[in-house]
Amino acid sequence: MISRIDLRGNTLPEGGALRDLLPRAEFDVEAALEKVRPICEDVHHRGTAALIEYAEKFDGVRLTRVRVPAEALKEALEELDPQVRAALEESIRRARIVHREQRRATHTTQVVPGGTVTEKWVPVERVGLYAPGGRSVYPSSVIMNAVPAQEAGVESIALASPPQADFGGLPHPTILAACALLGVDEVYAAGGAQAVAMFAYGTQECAPANMVTGPGNIWVAAAKRYFTGRIGIDTEAGPTEIAVLADDTADPAHVAADLISQAEHDPLAAAVLVTDSPRLAEAVERELGPQVAATKHIEDRVKPALAGRQSAIVLVDSLEDGLKVVDAYGAEHLEIQTADAAAVAGRVRNAGAIFVGPWAPVSLGDYCAGSNHVLPTGGCACHSSGLSVQSFLRGIHIVDYTRDALAEVAHHVVTLAEAEDLPAHGAALKARFGWKVPSPS
Repeated sequence: MISRIDLRGNTLPEGGALRDLLPRAEFDVEAALEKVRPICEDVHHRGTAALIEYAEKFDGVRLTRVRVPAEALKEALEELDPQVRAALEESIRRARIVHREQRRATHTTQVVPGGTVTEKWVPVERVGLYAPGGRSVYPSSVIMNAVPAQEAGVESIALASPPQADFGGLPHPTILAACALLGVDEVYAAGGAQAVAMFAYGTQECAPANMVTGPGNIWVAAAKRYFTGRIGIDTEAGPTEIAVLADDTADPAHVAADLISQAEHDPLAAAVLVTDSPRLAEAVERELGPQVAATKHIEDRVKPALAGRQSAIVLVDSLEDGLKVVDAYGAEHLEIQTADAAAVAGRVRNAGAIFVGPWAPVSLGDYCAGSNHVLPTGGCACHSSGLSVQSFLRGIHIVDYTRDALAEVAHHVVTLAEAEDLPAHGAALKARFGWKVPSPS
């Protein structure tokens, strides 16, 4: 059901050579880019009419308008199962606690007497959020996108989610209810690359956004790449991943359950166990059989994901080698199920989010830990972070110097300008001092 990669007995290679030995899903955004290009440009030129046409082509619904009416949001919240509402409200509450603490304060540094640099943090003016709606419904993604944007102080927030034939062309009602709970009242029934294009270019119904965030399929990822530079993006999200670094102390039933929990997302989802314990590896393999048989989405998601080239049990000689492997892998979600898990977690450099010990499974982070579940995939955790309040803020430097403070450093500025053969840069200072730059004091 799941393959093995045995890295024991040899010195582990470094960097890219080690990464090449590890499992990873094939996810060719560049190839998808050529297919989304005409869709994006069609939305650019025809706006709402193009969105309506693509909703019929890709989602099987005929829309008369793309924006979701306010009464639909209100009705979705009124009809929401009370237990689901309570769970969403608790998820929102915990996410706000964490994300509110992330807001950065304006800070002024006195470089010299009379010379200061202030860094102020300004929220993006308008963002477009994307909530997937393909194989599953993800109201949790609404929360994970909207809460940090709101806590950052973004004034204008819109959300898009694919129209659903089962719900009269509206996004899934639980998505709409989550929007209502969060106070996001600008919602569009649009999915895929066309939704990203709607936010990038604007349409007759939707004003353009400065930034688009949220997970999605390969077409969403390709559209984000297409618009990079025109709009800000969070990340080109690929298939979800879990890596578990475990030793002989881990419970194989827990490990197997956690691998399956990510495999149920998508047939391309990655489930990777890294361990120095052959006994644990064998026990996890035994656990997978009955646990998979007892779950849902077996044939279309779980089995293909576990059996795919992106999933494996990786055997290593030691926990030290295991740390090298998980750092090379750079998992979206990394669980540490070892003795002294907190100390081991503290040594990890590359992961989207780290889950410490047996009582912090990835599922907790997906919904109610307070952390954000929009995380870098495909090894991008070695250079990128998950979604946070910082994602929606821009740092702006404010430079304020007096005449005397400028005079003190003017000769250095002129020297560097001339060294770079940019004499007009130096002249901009000379003009302020009667074309004679003050000598060093």
